[in-house]
Amino acid sequence: MHPNDQPAGTVVSLWRYPVKSMQGEELDEAAITERGVLGDRTYAVVDRETGHVASAKHPGKWGALLACRAAFAAPPRPSAPLPPVWITLPDGAVISSAQPDVDQALSRALGRDVALVSQAPEAPKREADRSPVDASAAPATIVEEPMALAAPAGTFFDVATVHVLTTATLDRLRELHPSGHVDAPRFRPNLVVAPPLDERRFVENGWIGRSLAIAADVRLDAIDPCPRCVVPTLAQGEFPRDPGILRALARHNAVASATLAPGVVFPAVAGIYATVRHGGAIRRGAAVRLDPAPLSPPS
Repeated sequence: MHPNDQPAGTVVSLWRYPVKSMQGEELDEAAITERGVLGDRTYAVVDRETGHVASAKHPGKWGALLACRAAFAAPPRPSAPLPPVWITLPDGAVISSAQPDVDQALSRALGRDVALVSQAPEAPKREADRSPVDASAAPATIVEEPMALAAPAGTFFDVATVHVLTTATLDRLRELHPSGHVDAPRFRPNLVVAPPLDERRFVENGWIGRSLAIAADVRLDAIDPCPRCVVPTLAQGEFPRDPGILRALARHNAVASATLAPGVVFPAVAGIYATVRHGGAIRRGAAVRLDPAPLSPPS
C-alpha cells in the first residue's frame, strides 16, 4: 500500500448473490477474484422462450425473483468446484440447484418456462424497465439491453464485477427521503464501506477514476457511477415497495459516466462500479484506502 493512500473507510458488510436477481447472503469474509466476490452471480435464470437472462429490472415479468433467496450449501473455495446453491422460493419451499427437477420447480414459482444455468449465453441480454422516474401513468418502457459491459465474458453481471456503496450515501438518502425505507440490501451492493467521518453525502462519487486498496492485497478500480433502476424501489425481503427512493436520487444525485458512456449523465446514482485489479481475501472490518492518483492501465 502506498504511504500516501488516503483513508476511505472500513468495510462494514459484504454481500454475495449466488443467483442473479434473487436475494443473497451477507458474509463475514470473502475471496475476491477477477470475477468479483467468489460465487457472486454464478447462476442465473434464463427464459427459454426468449433466451434472455431473467432480471428483476423487468419487474412486471420477473418481480418474483426478488422474493427468492439463494445461498451456497457450503462456502465456495478458490480453485474448487462451486458447491450447490439452496434456493428458497416465495412460498417458503427450498430447492437445490443440484436436484434434477430444479428447472420445473423454478418454472412453477416464476410462472414461465425457465432454466437455471451457470454459463452465460455468448451475448447475454436482459429486459429492463426504463420508464421515467416521475411516476408517469404511461405504460412501462421495456427495453432489451446487453449485459456484462465491463465484466469478463461468460458472467451474469449487468455491468462490472463489484458494486461498492457507502453508509454516507445511505445516510444522505435517508435525509432526502425521511419517510422511506432506505437499507443497503435494496441496492444489492457487494461491499458497504463506512467513511472515517460521520458524513452524509454521496462520497463515493469522488472515488470514480481512482483505485481502492482493501486489506493487504485487494485492489479495485472504481470505473463508473452506478445508475439506479426500478429494483431498489421494489418490495424485497422485509422491505416494502418504495418508489420515493428513485425519485430522491434523481433530484439530488445525477453523475456523469467516466468510462462506459463518457459524456452521458446518469440521472439517479447510488454507489459505484469497480473492476478487480488484484484479488485476495477481505473480511468485515477491513480498512479501505483511496489511491490519490488517477487510474492508470494495469501493468
